[in-house]
Amino acid sequence: MKSEKIKVLYVDDEENNLLAFKASFRFDFNIKLANSPEEAFKILDEEEFQIILSDFRMPFMTGVEMFEKIRVNYPEPVRMLLTAYSDIESLIDAVNKGHIFRYIKKPWQEADIKTAIEEGYKFYLTRNILADKHKELIAAYKDLDRFVYSVSHDLRSPLMGILAIAQLIEKEQNLKEIHTLIYYVQKNVGKLDEFIKNLLEYYRVKRGELTLRPIRFQKIMDDLSAMYVADTLTQRIKLDVKVEQSGEFVSDPMVIMVVLQNLLSNAIKYQKENGVDRFVKLNADIKNNMAVIRVEDNGIGIEAEYQDKVFDMFFRASSQGLGSGIGLYNTKHALDKLDGSIKLHSVLGEGSLFEVTIPGK
Repeated sequence: MKSEKIKVLYVDDEENNLLAFKASFRFDFNIKLANSPEEAFKILDEEEFQIILSDFRMPFMTGVEMFEKIRVNYPEPVRMLLTAYSDIESLIDAVNKGHIFRYIKKPWQEADIKTAIEEGYKFYLTRNILADKHKELIAAYKDLDRFVYSVSHDLRSPLMGILAIAQLIEKEQNLKEIHTLIYYVQKNVGKLDEFIKNLLEYYRVKRGELTLRPIRFQKIMDDLSAMYVADTLTQRIKLDVKVEQSGEFVSDPMVIMVVLQNLLSNAIKYQKENGVDRFVKLNADIKNNMAVIRVEDNGIGIEAEYQDKVFDMFFRASSQGLGSGIGLYNTKHALDKLDGSIKLHSVLGEGSLFEVTIPGK
């Protein structure tokens, strides 16, 4: 596939210079012309450019003055100045005020202009990549701060609970009370196990590369049903699974499994404690290289004020169950890797519906 041409805005008050510039470079670059700084500002309001070249001497506003304004409102494009003057002080002023990437002497040579634009474009790409990486790094540091705090809290809390219970067991003589205390030890161990499993899942999704292959959703659903058969039987939950797949669908089965396992686990975990006719519905519709999966339950539901936060790391909308607050975060992150999306519809006390959409690769 042919890459798009570099977009260049050329500003000059001389009509002949504008026409000559476009005639010389129209096949190499995507050229837009402006015969004044005012026209350049209007064009920049409507379009994005990688490179802006301008003549130095223009009526009412010099190229340097124009660039000084442009860099405030449109900082992304790389700016270059064309000048017939060799006044060093003026050129230094141009670099300092307008943040000029390069100046080119008039009369210009085609080879010089072409080389300058190509080098400026490389600088543009490098700077944007660095800016994106900087944003990612800031976000990663914020995630790391939350991660370290929450991990230390969520690991330490059950351990301290187990230690306190162990001290009570050591002094307790009543066998019935000891059995009760052992039950609480088991619950704390369960919390630790759930938390560690979610951490491992987080790491696998965060660091792993996608492994693409054709997916049979019926097999994935059968594997999930078998995985949770004990939970659904002991908690008297009816699990209803339906799959309709037409055509091949290519994606990463492990990442899709992470998504569905977390959603199904939550649907089972957050049922009403004394609910009747409990159900979890798992429907997958795959056609036209698009998978739409719905996980629905008639559990406790989620309060409206928390629904925008349930995909945040370590956020828990309910204290019911052994949740660590990582599961739905992992789900959202896994879907981001697949270019997928997720929607939540929930009513407190009535249940929740998660709708996942995943495009095939």
